[in-house]
Amino acid sequence: MPESAWKFLFYLGCWSYSAYLLFGTDYPFFHDPPSAFYDWTPGMAVPRDIAAAYLLQGSFYGHSIYATLYMDTWRKDSVVMLLHHVVALVLIVASYAFRYHNVGILVLFLHDISDVQLEFTKLNTYFKARDGSYRRLHALVADLGCLSFSFSWFWFRLYWFPLKVLYATSHSSLVSVPDIPFYFFFNALLLLLTVMNIYWFLVLTGQMRELKDLREYDPSEAPNPKPSKAERPLRNGLVKEKRF
Repeated sequence: MPESAWKFLFYLGCWSYSAYLLFGTDYPFFHDPPSAFYDWTPGMAVPRDIAAAYLLQGSFYGHSIYATLYMDTWRKDSVVMLLHHVVALVLIVASYAFRYHNVGILVLFLHDISDVQLEFTKLNTYFKARDGSYRRLHALVADLGCLSFSFSWFWFRLYWFPLKVLYATSHSSLVSVPDIPFYFFFNALLLLLTVMNIYWFLVLTGQMRELKDLREYDPSEAPNPKPSKAERPLRNGLVKEKRF
C-alpha cells in the first residue's frame, strides 16, 4: 500500500504538470503532433518548463531501476518492468540530449494517466478490506477504477500513442528534417515501448479475474527464501514474517 500511495502521488503530479504544458500553454504538440519537429535544429534551447519535467521524470526512472533491483518485492513481471524503466530512462536522457523534448512531453502525458488510475485502483483494493470489515464504497471505486484504467490504457497508450507519437516520429520528423539524426534509434525504442504496452494490456485483460496485483507470486510459486530468523527486514523497510 505505501508503494502504491507514493506512485499515485508522483504520477498524479507529473501527469497534471504535463497536461498543463500541453493544454495550459502555447505548446501545440497534442493537437498538432508534427509541430514537435517544426524549426527543429541540433542543440536548440530547451524551455525551462519542459526541462523541469524532464528532470523530474528522469530522476524517478533512474531511482525506479535501483528500486526494482534492490528495494521492491520481486514480481512475475519484474524483468519486463526493469526493461521498461531502462527504455524509459534512455528515451528521456537521449531525447533531451538530442533535443527531441517536444515529442517527449507528449509521450509522458500519454503514459502517466494510466499509472495514476492503476495506483488509485490498487489503493482502493487495499482499503476495501481492513480492520476486519468490508468497505463497499472502496470496493465500488476499485471496480470502476479497473474499468477506467483498462479503457485509458487502450485509448492513450494503444490508440493515441501510435496515432500521435509514432506518426510524428516516423513520418512527420522526416518531412520537417529529412536528415534528422538517430531516426532509427528513437523509433526502435518507441516501438519497443509499444510492444511492452501491448503485452501488459493482454495480461490485464486476459488474466484479471479479480482485483488484485496479478504480478505477485503465489506462496506456492514464490522462490524459496534464504534461511532466516522468524522475522527479517526487507530492503524497502518492511518486515517479512516467516511462514510455516
